[in-house]
Amino acid sequence: MSSLRAASILVRVAILTLPLMPVQKLLVALGSPHARTFPHWYHRRVARILGLKVRCIGERPRQPCLIAANHVSWLDIPVLSATLPVSFIAKKEVSGWGIFGSLARLQRSVFVDRERRHRTGSSRDEIQERLKAGDTLVLFAEGTSTDGHRVLPFRSAFFASAETDGLIVQPVTIAYDGHWGLPMTRRRRPFYAWYGAMELPGHLWEALVTGPIEVTVIFHPPMSVAGEGGRKALARKAEEVVRKGLMAALSGRAGEAGSHAAPNRLDQGQK
Repeated sequence: MSSLRAASILVRVAILTLPLMPVQKLLVALGSPHARTFPHWYHRRVARILGLKVRCIGERPRQPCLIAANHVSWLDIPVLSATLPVSFIAKKEVSGWGIFGSLARLQRSVFVDRERRHRTGSSRDEIQERLKAGDTLVLFAEGTSTDGHRVLPFRSAFFASAETDGLIVQPVTIAYDGHWGLPMTRRRRPFYAWYGAMELPGHLWEALVTGPIEVTVIFHPPMSVAGEGGRKALARKAEEVVRKGLMAALSGRAGEAGSHAAPNRLDQGQK
């Protein structure tokens, strides 16, 4: 039955996705403001099909900002995009990942070449221009995905684009903390956390077979380079806040980490 459920999910996602790709491509080509919000609408429906129940804690951004989040899985994309209209900052290799690369381009992702330092400036400028234009961009500040139990050091170089007057950086914690309505166990989390040498197709299938999950997304208070005394200090502070949020969520105390605002459940896995 689990394999049948997984196959059904893939078919439903394909039926939703394939006809909508040309629509988003047209919106992007026309420069329509709906090109920013259409992926949010789409991912809310994808999250529902996948059975993701997303609980948001804290205040979501009220203005364009750079979101600095921990990175656990390919599931982070629909999870975050279901919470608000965003685009992602991704390594350039993602652009060539078949259907996933196409979807990333359609979501107007910013692709960064991390191997060539002389291109860092152009990437920084593109990110700043996108933020000035009203986009909210997601930066996975660890530079890689993890097993979901920990947060790796945030790379301060990734925050170069935040060195702009008035730019807000909002730390966000993503915690995969529930499975079939029960607390997520350490043994089951690797079915959803995609890291190391895991192959994407196989991991995707196993995640669908294993069943629906609950995800907590904590929006921490915003900060800025000027307010934290520099880019490196900002990276350290954001990392600390996100790590504390993860530990709180995994121990069932997520509300404490986001106590500055009331919880807001999206319940993407339901109606």
